[in-house]
Amino acid sequence: MAFLKTQELTKERFSLLLLDLEEYYFEQHTAYHVTTSSKKDRKVRGSFKVCSRSAIFDPEDLSEPILKIPLRDCKKIEFVESENNPFNEPSVISILCVQVIYIKESNVIAPYRNERGEKKLTFQLEGWRKTEDVVQTLLQLHRASCLEKLGDQTAMIAANLQSRLARSSFDKNCFQSVAEMPHMECAVEMVMPLVCNPGHVCITDESLYFQPLNGYPQQVIQIKLQRVKRIYKRRHGLRPLGLEVFCTENDFCSDIYLKFYKTADRDEIYYYIASFLENHMMEHTAESYMLQWQRGHLSNYQYLLHLNNLADRSCNDLSQYPVFPWVIADYTSAQLDMTNAATFRDLSKPVGALNKERLDRLLARYRGMPEPRFLYGSHYSSPGYVLFYLVRVAPEHMLCLQNGRYDHADRMFNSIGDTWKNCLEGATDFKELIPEFYGDDCSFLENKLSLGLGRRQNGSLVGDVVLPAWASDTRDFLQKHKTALESQYVSENLHEWIDLVFGFKQRGSEAVAAHNVFHPLTYEGGIDCDSIEDPDQRIAMLTQILEFGQTPKQLFTIPHPQRITPRFHNITRSPSSNSPVSELSPASQSEDSSFEDLTEESRKLAWSNMGNLKPISSHKIHKEAVTGIAVTRDGAAIFSTSQDSTLKMFSKELKDFQRSMSFSNMALSSCLMLANGKTVVCSSWDNNVYFYSIPYGRRQDTLMGHDDAVSEMCWFDDRLYTASWDSTVKVWQCASDSSSSHKRSQFQLLAELEHDAGVNTIGLNPAGTLLVSGCKDGTVTIWDTSSYETLQQVHCHTGTIHHMAFSPDSRHVLSVGADSCMKVIDVQTGMVISSVKAEEEQRCFCWDGNSVLCGGQSGDLLLWDLLSNTVTQRIPAHSGAVTALWMSELCSTVITGGEDRQIILWKLQS
Repeated sequence: MAFLKTQELTKERFSLLLLDLEEYYFEQHTAYHVTTSSKKDRKVRGSFKVCSRSAIFDPEDLSEPILKIPLRDCKKIEFVESENNPFNEPSVISILCVQVIYIKESNVIAPYRNERGEKKLTFQLEGWRKTEDVVQTLLQLHRASCLEKLGDQTAMIAANLQSRLARSSFDKNCFQSVAEMPHMECAVEMVMPLVCNPGHVCITDESLYFQPLNGYPQQVIQIKLQRVKRIYKRRHGLRPLGLEVFCTENDFCSDIYLKFYKTADRDEIYYYIASFLENHMMEHTAESYMLQWQRGHLSNYQYLLHLNNLADRSCNDLSQYPVFPWVIADYTSAQLDMTNAATFRDLSKPVGALNKERLDRLLARYRGMPEPRFLYGSHYSSPGYVLFYLVRVAPEHMLCLQNGRYDHADRMFNSIGDTWKNCLEGATDFKELIPEFYGDDCSFLENKLSLGLGRRQNGSLVGDVVLPAWASDTRDFLQKHKTALESQYVSENLHEWIDLVFGFKQRGSEAVAAHNVFHPLTYEGGIDCDSIEDPDQRIAMLTQILEFGQTPKQLFTIPHPQRITPRFHNITRSPSSNSPVSELSPASQSEDSSFEDLTEESRKLAWSNMGNLKPISSHKIHKEAVTGIAVTRDGAAIFSTSQDSTLKMFSKELKDFQRSMSFSNMALSSCLMLANGKTVVCSSWDNNVYFYSIPYGRRQDTLMGHDDAVSEMCWFDDRLYTASWDSTVKVWQCASDSSSSHKRSQFQLLAELEHDAGVNTIGLNPAGTLLVSGCKDGTVTIWDTSSYETLQQVHCHTGTIHHMAFSPDSRHVLSVGADSCMKVIDVQTGMVISSVKAEEEQRCFCWDGNSVLCGGQSGDLLLWDLLSNTVTQRIPAHSGAVTALWMSELCSTVITGGEDRQIILWKLQS
């Protein structure tokens, strides 16, 4: 969640949210708050912070409140030298004021306490030689705060800020490497919800750095350019000055949002990063995303996130926060019927037009209104509405927005049903939803912080949000809400809502016809603030625009096409925002997992000799990490998949490259060979599974089965098991088309196995009677493939599970995860009977029940003895993590693939 993400950078009690809106934090000094009494003086150590409109003292003792002294309320600020100092100590700052604001008393987030009346405060700086300079700074800022006109105040503070920025520069000692070459640096502000922090940005040939002027929340923030996935130009404060950088593909929270003082500086850094990413990233337009969404390659959730990003919506800018639609209209039934169209909101109408009686009243007022006319006096998205929904996880943001107070208890976000009812019937309430309603974090619906949000008129305290009757708890509510967003009804009608918010019905005659007309100030280009000469009027107008709400940038000027949905399935989860690299199919999932022709003796002999594994040849065959390996029964052809989106085929011994096939522009995550030896099946991050005919050398079919990346597959007896980051495993009956020997066209969904998190890996036991799945949240689930019932569920890892497989006797399951642990689980009891902590993450493996051949993060192959929990051999292999590992039935041949883009063929030496 964006609010928590920005606050994770610091553990300090102080926050920029304690400042007034559009106030800057300039500098801090270690200091003592000195109070005197009849008996003795008392000193409280802490940090004295100089801000553009206030002085703040943040005590180290958490039981002491933070003191905020508005400079406009100061009657005298003076430097008291030691000889006149009643404490007979180094010089102090003496402040005589008429108001002190007490914040976080007893270290509790609560409305601020304002104490009025003349009061004298004394602060002694630890570096006392600076005391006189600090006093001079406070006096200068005090003069600015006391100016009559707001425009004059703002101009004087801005001059002070620019002077500070001009006197400082980026400290190049912060570079991570002495070899880095700086390209440019300039003054900027880092934008976070409700606050901006000034500093310097510097871009080198390797990284983007931001160094805050005040060292808060840390001395420097670094983003490696090679990690960047997306960059967007932003308009901030209605001006083209923003730049937002994402290091994730589908997350709506960026890694940094910068506001420049000059558009030319913003553009130079934008194009520098864009040119660096030219070979790593494809620039997407609204149309390119639309095509992917139409074809089912993007879920509704993903598509809406991308449209919000393209339309300048950012989680760091509350005046332009991502906007999502209400999709459910039924908040009273005990059961939610998603087969009934009446369950859903009419997506062809804005919220204000959903209630005909209210619309008639609004139209009557509209017709009698002088130009420019508008139907709705409030917007569907504004900072106040965002914080209305998120007050339980972002209370300090609400206090910042509302001058240290919460809203009245009866006006808080108390109930989902009541909020929907008010949006239907309220005279001025037309708000839509935010992405959190379709995410995985339900904390915004729960008062986990035990905040004192007030008592309602009926006497009840404001606590958790009241859920509709059809939701058993907050997790269930989000689950069903996400299911509704991805439902058949919404998929078929979402384009009409997009027309209203991002498209051709946003403005003009089409907006009038659709009853979609908001106040002129909410539209991009509705007014040119720079043309207003009076600075006070200009600031007031800008503030009104930013706080009232803004309509997204218009992305489409013609009707948006409908989604193609004949093969689209209702789902239970929207895609996760941050997906790790997926793994390959283990050996037990290859084209023939029968051990009938293998004697126990031969297997034991091979595994006892596994330390003699020798590399035969290596080939750099892909442009990105290898994700899967499959081999024909006779070993004549070796297939590999990669994050570079290609399936490649090589002849025996990897000596002769023969074919390269690309099914989409997204990564392939795994591959397997069907028993007939004529078909390779590939899973993809584009949510599809592809069937490739070896004899015909082409794609023979596509299974569009999921709503997020397909992470891994298994095959047994014409049944395909597909795991996905959409938190499901699906079981398909795949029957060949009798009329064609090369066409496989019948896919029947037999079962959908639901999980609480994205599924990263699956495995079948040799007999095909058991399935094991491993999730991103560290949960292992064992299923019966005849009844699809859960036999065991064990939360045994603290992070993503990379790979898991049954032992040959099906009694145990081995799993490896991002927590660097290897866990052995007893299938019958679900007990973790062995846990090994490795020195590094293990990404993939093969095992015989006792010994494990692992591919590690370092690129080495490790041979583990699970009985003694020791590494018996380390075999140097790849220069990057081992990401794919295949072993022949007789255990004599091993093929590995890695992040270094290489495939290595290994032979077991006798």
